[in-house]
Amino acid sequence: MASSSDDKAAAISSTAVRPPPALPWKVKLFVKLMSFAVDLSCRPDGTVNRRVMSLFDIKSRPRRSKGVSSTDVTVDPSRNLWFRLYTPTFSTANPLPLIFFFHGGGFAFLAPDSKPYDDSCRRLAAEIPAVVISVNYRLAPEHRCPCQYEDGLDVLKFIDGGKCNEVARLCQELKRSFVAGDSAGGNLAHHVAMRGGSHKFSSLDLIGNISIQPFFGGEERTASELELADAPFSTWKRTDIMWKLFMPVGSDRDHPAVNVFGPNGEDVSTVKFPATVVFVGGYDPLKDWQRRYCEGLKRAGKEARVVEYENAIHTFYAYPEVPESDRFVEEVRNFIRDPIGFCSADQQ
Repeated sequence: MASSSDDKAAAISSTAVRPPPALPWKVKLFVKLMSFAVDLSCRPDGTVNRRVMSLFDIKSRPRRSKGVSSTDVTVDPSRNLWFRLYTPTFSTANPLPLIFFFHGGGFAFLAPDSKPYDDSCRRLAAEIPAVVISVNYRLAPEHRCPCQYEDGLDVLKFIDGGKCNEVARLCQELKRSFVAGDSAGGNLAHHVAMRGGSHKFSSLDLIGNISIQPFFGGEERTASELELADAPFSTWKRTDIMWKLFMPVGSDRDHPAVNVFGPNGEDVSTVKFPATVVFVGGYDPLKDWQRRYCEGLKRAGKEARVVEYENAIHTFYAYPEVPESDRFVEEVRNFIRDPIGFCSADQQ
């Protein structure tokens, strides 16, 4: 039986949709193709057809390009845990910051070598500049929550243990480390930071969380989910499917992995948690949950700030053709320079 919130969503979705922002034709085409691929790949029985998605998921090999060199590093072959390491090739006199990046894809799709993520991480490495570690975590539904969080923390432990000489050489010390992620990856970044805050690292110190349109939710239907019911990628109908693929069997959307400040959420106030910038798109149905995430961090006594782009769609930052993408990179650079100062500026 459908919930009352689902009935309300169905009633509103046909009448309350905002006009979409103008997008370059290449971006429109990519968005439509990937939305179609996700819908086609999700079977009614709760499994995923990865062969279908492979037709749309273009891969990029490690290479030296655009001032950045990339290589793949294996952490644990038994669970296909690896990361793609991006290092700027130009010389710099200062130690570089380190960014642990978690890709999106609804916990079920894509990887660090998917072309949009390879391009985005290469750009961050070159333009911040920074050393970027893009993590290949296990995918749902074959591997459900919390496997992905465990994979992320294990990569942090791998680097903290000095098992990657290139990172040690370029960063020199790991006191300027950040977690980052978009969509589902933003959810992972939060939960990895939570676990990292309770772990005693020998060298690594997480000082910032770059939360890019993070994927959070709950049983409630928010105003933005209803009003933007036909927006690209993150419609409530599609996100409901992603949550079912990811969550432990039998869980609802108020599970603490989903609704982090909901009735079952963990107490963030007791954990060492990094300063956080939350990037929000005005045309993203998830924006209400993202704003609530920032407010929840503030209530818990953590440094946090929202940066919102009124006409940005979900995944906007990955398209250099979109003007908000350049602004995003600039804001990330400013945040990395001084995370606490960046967040504090929001209160002035």
